[in-house]
Amino acid sequence: MDKIRLGRTGLMVSKIGFGGIPIQRLTETDAVKVVKKCLDLGITYIDTANAYTTSEARIGKATKGKRQDYIIATKSGARTKEGVEQHLANSLKMLGTDYIDLYQFHGVNDAKNLEMVLAPNGPLTVVEKAVKDGVIKHFGITCHSNDIAKEAVKTDKFATMMFPFNFITSEPADDLLPLCRKHDVGFIAMKPLAGGMLDNATIAFKYLLQFPDVVPLVGIEKTSEIEEIVGLLDKPIKMTPAEKRTMQSMIKELGTKFCRRCDYCQPCTMQIPISTVMNSASFAKRLPPERVFTGWLADAMEKAYDCSECGECETRCPFNLSIREVIKERADWFKEAKAEFQKSSAK
Repeated sequence: MDKIRLGRTGLMVSKIGFGGIPIQRLTETDAVKVVKKCLDLGITYIDTANAYTTSEARIGKATKGKRQDYIIATKSGARTKEGVEQHLANSLKMLGTDYIDLYQFHGVNDAKNLEMVLAPNGPLTVVEKAVKDGVIKHFGITCHSNDIAKEAVKTDKFATMMFPFNFITSEPADDLLPLCRKHDVGFIAMKPLAGGMLDNATIAFKYLLQFPDVVPLVGIEKTSEIEEIVGLLDKPIKMTPAEKRTMQSMIKELGTKFCRRCDYCQPCTMQIPISTVMNSASFAKRLPPERVFTGWLADAMEKAYDCSECGECETRCPFNLSIREVIKERADWFKEAKAEFQKSSAK
């Protein structure tokens, strides 16, 4: 597989990267097989995170004995020195390695979180020291807010930016991607299939492959999925007229309901985590069922029932989404799906 330069890290990574969220849903044996299949097909860039439960350990098993052949990236969502230190130590242990190629601050989606990361004697100092010690080679950031992402790039602190990018969430092409190029920041496209909401991989990847310096990061659960995607690299990248029509049809269909998780709709008068609720279908496609119907996601979905339909969120949404309609749809789905999960778990 062809490789591309990941910004000023200088790392040469495979044209498509592997995302480690979906392998949490598999048995350990199957997860390791899936990762190894991706590596056999030429993928050298592997992404995971401390928060992805079993993902790091499974990737560690799949790359054991060949660590030097791969670029491994992981993340920490901690916002304190102590938290990052703990996450870094745990990631090294789980991955079975003594260094990480790219360490990322996870989910820096608002000004407060960016400030916490950059705070004097804060999380950034831990990572900078780890770079000096050779434990981390480079560090970057992941984000869902276009404005915050641009501010982060302008600091020149981060060597990479991971941001949602697909033909529905196409806004980065207008200003964020050009800004990353200007600052030589490597651009990693998360959610190339919109978190599982786009079912036409051919069109999704043809769209992204027109940006030669972008690394699409795809979460893989089945070997057939990666075989299909890698197979596209040997075919013409240019879309056919029919594919363009299909893409426009999908944009029209999803455009009024697809949440970018920018959270400009907040604060909600009923304290509903709107973007989490609106993206619950995506989470359900990628996470193990027990993580969907219990814990933080279940708590968020329970709050969806409290929606007063005041509509204030919709007045603030820059994408004019039908937020109230989607919240009701997702709440109804969750109630039914949770009941089915509990029924099957009781057997």
